Amino acid sequence: MFEVKKAEMTNKTFRLPLELIERLYKIAQRKGISLNNLVKQCCEYALENIPTD
Repeated sequence: MFEVKKAEMTNKTFRLPLELIERLYKIAQRKGISLNNLVKQCCEYALENIPTD
């Protein structure tokens, strides 16, 4: 049976350099996704690929 799922989300404020925001925004526009979605994916990728000691 089809079940609609909604991920639990919360708001946080992060300060990022303007140049980084502009780069991310351009990529998000080219890919047709929201800036929020791109930042989420970047964070997930970084966390999955960070070396563990």
